[in-house]
Amino acid sequence: MKYKCIIFDCDGVLVDSEAISAKVFRKMMSELGCELEQETVLEQITGTSMKENLKFFTEHLGKDLPEDFEEEFRKRSFQAFKTDLKPVPGVHEIIEKLRIPFGVASSGPVKKIKLNLTSTNLADKFGENIFSSYDIGSWKPEPDIYLHAAKKMGFSPQQCAVVEDSIPGVKAARAGGFDVYAFSTKLKEEEFKKLGAEVFYSMEELGSLLNIN
Repeated sequence: MKYKCIIFDCDGVLVDSEAISAKVFRKMMSELGCELEQETVLEQITGTSMKENLKFFTEHLGKDLPEDFEEEFRKRSFQAFKTDLKPVPGVHEIIEKLRIPFGVASSGPVKKIKLNLTSTNLADKFGENIFSSYDIGSWKPEPDIYLHAAKKMGFSPQQCAVVEDSIPGVKAARAGGFDVYAFSTKLKEEEFKKLGAEVFYSMEELGSLLNIN
């Protein structure tokens, strides 16, 4: 393998959490009288900061959200993660084969990252190599979270591969000088490629691209 370190995004790469979050957001918006399609919400929240998401929902609602909207979302989504969250297929297998340092860098709060990793039996694999945008006050598509993670683990961007599944995440990693591998659907394939990412469609395929045996 040409890399000395791998940095994973969390939601949508390690854990299949984004569909659950979208479902919770949709229900909360519906309770406020605003109906949104699952795909619309899913596209909005993938790789996007909570600040941007709250702005999106406020615009669609046409008035201010309740003051406890984010707090209520965290409470409901955390409960759903505990019961419904699954690891992305093939993640455990690829993690077990890694013989180089690896970490996770996410736009979510540390509490959420740790809950998601614990719920999917991944937390002990990452140890202290868990990095949150909330710790540094900078969110994707800014490159800072990936630069922060690499520095903390003792590597330069050129020594690391980043694994992402969102446009903001790919932009962040590329802006930081990282090689990026994008977990894609056919819908996002061309945009990922234009941004300079190597596209893959399964963890097995990622293993082949990274020569993880």
